[in-house]
Amino acid sequence: MTSLYTFSCLFFFCSLLSASSIIAKVQHHNFVIQETPVKRLCKTRNAITVNGMFPGPTLEVNDGDTLEVKVLNRARYNITIHWHGVRQMRTGWADGPEFVTQCPIRPGKSYTYRFTIQGQEGTLWWHAHSSWLRATVYGALIIHPALGSSFPFPKPDRQTALVLGEWWNANPVDVINQATRTGAAPNISDAYTINGQPGDLYNCSNKETVVVPVNSGETSLLRVINAALNQPLFFTVANHKLTVVGADASYLKPFTTKVLMLGPGQTTDVLLTADQPPKRYYIAARAYQSAQNAPFDNTTTTAILHYRNTTKTSPPVTLSLPAFNDTNTVTSFSRKFKSLRNVVVPKTIDENLFFTIGLGLDNCPKNFPKNRCQGLNGTRFTASMNNVSFVLPSNFSLLQAHSNGIPGVFTTDFPAKPPVKFDYTGNNISRGLFQPVKGTKLYKLKYGTRVQIVLQDTNIVTSENHPIHLHGYDFYIVAEGFGNFNPKKDNSKFNLVDPPLRNTVAVPVNGWAVIRFVADNPGVWLMHCHLDVHIKWGLGMAFLVENGVGELETLEAAPHDLPVC
Repeated sequence: MTSLYTFSCLFFFCSLLSASSIIAKVQHHNFVIQETPVKRLCKTRNAITVNGMFPGPTLEVNDGDTLEVKVLNRARYNITIHWHGVRQMRTGWADGPEFVTQCPIRPGKSYTYRFTIQGQEGTLWWHAHSSWLRATVYGALIIHPALGSSFPFPKPDRQTALVLGEWWNANPVDVINQATRTGAAPNISDAYTINGQPGDLYNCSNKETVVVPVNSGETSLLRVINAALNQPLFFTVANHKLTVVGADASYLKPFTTKVLMLGPGQTTDVLLTADQPPKRYYIAARAYQSAQNAPFDNTTTTAILHYRNTTKTSPPVTLSLPAFNDTNTVTSFSRKFKSLRNVVVPKTIDENLFFTIGLGLDNCPKNFPKNRCQGLNGTRFTASMNNVSFVLPSNFSLLQAHSNGIPGVFTTDFPAKPPVKFDYTGNNISRGLFQPVKGTKLYKLKYGTRVQIVLQDTNIVTSENHPIHLHGYDFYIVAEGFGNFNPKKDNSKFNLVDPPLRNTVAVPVNGWAVIRFVADNPGVWLMHCHLDVHIKWGLGMAFLVENGVGELETLEAAPHDLPVC
């Protein structure tokens, strides 16, 4: 009897293993980083691409699958790849930010990223995390429900990824290098793109405009990704309603809108039903620009929603987009986001943090000529969190230094609150607060810590909507508002029932956002503004999350092929 029971249990266990191995797959991909001639806006230049594709390949997986992506660098620049929004549970070595979780992949070298998708469904993406290479090195990462599972909404008839990007006629690496030399803001982009194409409102771009085919009456799932380097974007489809059902690979209570706003790094899943007269309709994106008096690319990128059996030469139905500074539309949109179901939000907080985020001005060093100080009034632009302008190491990655106990690479004294309390969003901020200190400062968290962070925009130089991205984690956005955060009156606004779960929060211009998460993923995790010019200027920091108890709460060992500095 005992042996029969044992046999039955073994058989059942083996069956489970067999079933799970069938359901969960290991996908192998090769990414070759190379220079490829790309023609846009009447001009051809060599762009850095993956496998000669711009944008790069779309990866499609199911929840539970494992990805092994070998990246071979045949370009002339160092590079890393970040899997934006993937939790990377215990696999921080695969996260990708340069000098944070790894040293860069040098020209001629390779590295294989290995990680498993766990409990995530929806739309994420991947991109380079070195210099400004993500201007052309990016692609969609689509996570379908695990086999045997389904969407929490009727299955759409078709699915289409629409990746919004930014194009420079110049080499983007040269653009940011020039700005670093001069201390000035970098030159703005020459176009926005949808799936790599600017669309028919730009020169020499009409024939390549992206076409999205639909049949009358069918419903499409549009997976919209903002991969632009420095620009939040409005997005709309002429004469069609968009039903938002997910964002950042988390499901939402469906709501209907005419316009989306995505900060760089954010994704939004929408259902679109082809319920209009069979014609061609514009799909378009343009800038949301909240920083006053700052130059920006004021062009509009287009694609075409094409009802089948419609004449291809008929002009598309036109549309209107919000004004570039329409913060009211952004606020109305973001406040509709709620998780699909009630969620477990940390109620008791162990670490209550307050981070100011914003720009700054470095005084011109005495040994610098004037042409290296072309920021405002002969200064150099900078940025910071809590008055610390983040500096990346160059000899070791932060995760290597932490794991191997290498001294002198970083400190763990990042401040829990700003060193000086001031009127953060006021108009008369002391110039003494404009120049931050530089440092490689981390904030240490014990495993399992329940964390709340108030992210407070400042009006130093100018206020701006900042898309703040946290690597290795999703977080609940429990509240947001304008002005200076005041716990006495703003705590009552917290949504602790069904707040949205995101990996990137658009902190309102001249305002604040409050996020909560549990530190359940050991490693070193970067938090930064996803406007790439701001991270270059130092608008970032990193959390050091300590190991917990046992193997399942401990960072995995470094892979054998981890790049060396």
